[in-house]
Amino acid sequence: MKQVLITILLLLGQGLAQSANGKIVVLEKDQGEKRVRRPRPEQPIPTSEFTLKITPENSGSGHLVLGTETIPPGGIIPKHRHHGQDEILFLQTGQARVTLNGQDYDVHAGGMVFFPMNTWVSLNNTGKKPIQLIFLFSAPGFEQYLRCTSAPAGQRATPMTLDDVRTCAHHGRVEYEALGTKEE
Repeated sequence: MKQVLITILLLLGQGLAQSANGKIVVLEKDQGEKRVRRPRPEQPIPTSEFTLKITPENSGSGHLVLGTETIPPGGIIPKHRHHGQDEILFLQTGQARVTLNGQDYDVHAGGMVFFPMNTWVSLNNTGKKPIQLIFLFSAPGFEQYLRCTSAPAGQRATPMTLDDVRTCAHHGRVEYEALGTKEE
């Protein structure tokens, strides 16, 4: 009986890790959903452009979101936390100071950072070269914030108010310390 229960739990776990409506997606380096962040007052943004590579919309995955971004020297990702998603950052190039729940870590090209949901995180490009990074989320949600605060590449990126950013943060299940966007 114990072995049968273990087998059932393993099979259930495998089903949870897969997407019934998933489809294969193959993209080259410069392919994907290219977006440009909308200007916003009093909130720093890491860079103006990013690319969503894997989202529920293009892959059918209910479990993963993946994107890429280049952060210039001195660029930052402001202190925030995600409600409902773990995240992994892979630094392909450059070097960064990543702060997780108040603890600083120096991360270099080829390094990665994993942090579970509700971890406060910020990133600062401390090098003289751009950081090329890959971000991976364990569940959809944050891509809604990213779309809400950006426009498709090639379209005009209209300015946002702080209230607009707060609304987008709520829908994307993210909390920015500087905005007071605490998830309810």
